[in-house]
Amino acid sequence: MTKTVGILGLGVFGTTIAKQLSQYDCDIIAVDSQEENVNRLEACITKGVIADITDIHVLEEIGISDCDVVVIATGSNLEASILAVMHCHKLGVPKIVAKAKSNTSTEILMKMGATKIINPEKETGIRVAKNILHHKLADVISLDENISLVEFYPPSSWVGRSLKDLHLRQQYDLNLIGYRQEENAPLKTQLSADFEIQENVILVAIMDSKRLENADFLNED
Repeated sequence: MTKTVGILGLGVFGTTIAKQLSQYDCDIIAVDSQEENVNRLEACITKGVIADITDIHVLEEIGISDCDVVVIATGSNLEASILAVMHCHKLGVPKIVAKAKSNTSTEILMKMGATKIINPEKETGIRVAKNILHHKLADVISLDENISLVEFYPPSSWVGRSLKDLHLRQQYDLNLIGYRQEENAPLKTQLSADFEIQENVILVAIMDSKRLENADFLNED
């Protein structure tokens, strides 16, 4: 299913996300006040708009309300980020990802309606793009060019089943190394063949990066 992603702000961070998402089945609406920033992404995006991201009327006109995810990729101007998050929230965008540089701005943006905050010092644009592509994905870290460490919520078809029944290594080339009871909880590595997967746990695994890009189980409900 094609995702529609809005990217508000086309600096280095927003540009990286747009270029990464353009390699997949995504419709991208990119917005920036600088014409050159929009023009250089012409080949990568579905719609490019030269506009003020703090203008709710413009955002509504260009179809931001139809987006599955919107990334507020400008972090230098907190006021602009706050207004953009507020507008996206009012327009009913279900997932709003905002860039923040401090704990204070993180708290403010979450109160304004952001559903996820990203720290540009810790998360690359490529990493954020992969999280957008797979809604079950909680986190991904590239260990090298071929191997990724992934944290993800189990698809419904796995819940209630044991590892010996799922054959994860054979089916997905996925090596499960542990799980967390909730986000940021300690990693538990005691896994047996009889370990039964519960609905709200976060699974931690190592897998081939190319298989990750096409991992359909990360998009299951």
